Amino acid sequence: MLPIVLLLLLGMVDFGKAFNYWIDTTHLANEGARYAVVNKNPSTTPGQSLQQYIQGEADTGELRNGGSSSLPTAAQVCIDFPNSTSNVGDPVRVTVRADYHLLPFLGDKLSISVPKALDSTATMRLEAPPSNYAAGCS
Repeated sequence: MLPIVLLLLLGMVDFGKAFNYWIDTTHLANEGARYAVVNKNPSTTPGQSLQQYIQGEADTGELRNGGSSSLPTAAQVCIDFPNSTSNVGDPVRVTVRADYHLLPFLGDKLSISVPKALDSTATMRLEAPPSNYAAGCS
């Protein structure tokens, strides 16, 4: 009975962690879209792109840098223009993606991996032409 209870408990904790990361990616996408529409790159680091800045704003080191069994790679931030133009009034889309591996301790032992894509997208209309950032991914 104890192994089943432990598996359920650890599964709930891991699901809660994945849900928290999904909320964080949603927040990052919204923050990135807002910066993009007003043509602002708040980075104080020379040469740092808006995508890298948004990635660095993640709540946890796992989302910022990856390198754990749950998140082997860092979250990816992409900015694009759905209409292929970047004029005032055109949409700009920011997507934040992280591949979360559910119950990695169990997957490693059984040689199975169950990645769950945590994708969040925010689309807003440009208020200023982009000159402080470029489309692309981090």
